[in-house]
Amino acid sequence: MRRLLLTAAAATAAALTLTACGTTEPAADSAEATKTAERITLTDASGTKVELDGPATKVVGTEWHEVELLISLGVDPVGVADVKGYQTWDQAVPLKNEPKDIGTRGEPSMDTIAALKPDLIVASTDLPPAAVKQLREVAPVVEVKSADAADPIGQMTENLDLLAKATGTTEQAAKVKEAFDAKLAEGKKALADAGLAGAAYAFADGYDISNQVSVRPFTSGSLIGAVNERLGLKNDWTVKGDESYGLGSTDVEGLTKLSDDVHFAYIGNDGDKNSTPFTGALAKDKVWTSLPFVKKGNVHRLDDGIWMFGGPGSMNQYVDSVVAALTK
Repeated sequence: MRRLLLTAAAATAAALTLTACGTTEPAADSAEATKTAERITLTDASGTKVELDGPATKVVGTEWHEVELLISLGVDPVGVADVKGYQTWDQAVPLKNEPKDIGTRGEPSMDTIAALKPDLIVASTDLPPAAVKQLREVAPVVEVKSADAADPIGQMTENLDLLAKATGTTEQAAKVKEAFDAKLAEGKKALADAGLAGAAYAFADGYDISNQVSVRPFTSGSLIGAVNERLGLKNDWTVKGDESYGLGSTDVEGLTKLSDDVHFAYIGNDGDKNSTPFTGALAKDKVWTSLPFVKKGNVHRLDDGIWMFGGPGSMNQYVDSVVAALTK
C-alpha cells in the first residue's frame, strides 16, 4: 500500500510539473501578441512604407521644423542638426535636453547619427535622396514634407499627426492642435476688437549680404501668410511665392508696391547680424525712408526666436507677437 501511495504521489507531482510548464506557452503567446500589437506601420511623405517595432523614443531630427514638432509631442530628440542654430532661431519651443549635434541640416553626419543608435530618424523631403538612402541603412526613416504652399497649415498639422503616430503621442498631438486653434481664435478677436479686421499686412524677412539687401516676402502660400489670413489680416504682397514655402523675392524698390497704409512686419535676430537690414543697411536708404508706411511708423519688428517655418508652438508665439505689435 505504501508503495502504491508513493507511486501515485510521484505521478501527481509529475503531472503538476508538466501543467506548470505548460502555462508558459500561453504567456509567451501573449507577450508576442502584445509586441505585434505595438508594431507601427505608416506611410511617410515620400510614399515609403515604414515599419517600427513600437513607438519610437530614440529619435534623430535632421530639420528644425520636425525637431520642434517632436519636442511639442513630448519627445526629446537624441540628435539634432545644427543645435546652435535651432537654439537661436526657434526659442518658442526650446530644447529640453542636450542632444548630439549631427551636423548641418543639409548635410548631416551619417557616422554621428549611426553612433546614436536611434530607433527612428526624421528627415525632411528637402534632404537629397542620396542622403536619405544612407540614413535608411542606419535606422527606419520617416520623411516629412516641411511645407506646401497649397495648404500650409494643413501640411503642418499632417506632419504633426505623422510624427505622433510614429512616437505613440496622438493624444498630445490633439492637445497641441486644440491649443493652436484656440490661439488663432483669440488673436483674431483681439485684432478685430482693435479695429484691425481686414487690415493690410505684409510680413517679410531680409538679409544684408555684401552690402546687397534682399527682401523675402511671405505670400499667402507661406505658413505665416496662412496664419495671417486666419487672423483676419489681408496679405498685401502681390509677388508670387514658390510652390513649397510660399516665399517670394524682391528688393527695397519692390516695397514701393505695398499699400500706403500697410502694416509691415519682420523678424530678425541679433544672433545673425545679416538678418536685420531694416534697422541696419536700410536705415539711411532714401527709398526705404520715403515709404509711406515707414513714415507713419507702421513698421514692426516682431520677437526674436520665432521660427517662421516651425510648428504650432512657433505659430502660437507669432500670433502673440503680431497682436502685441499691432495693438500697442
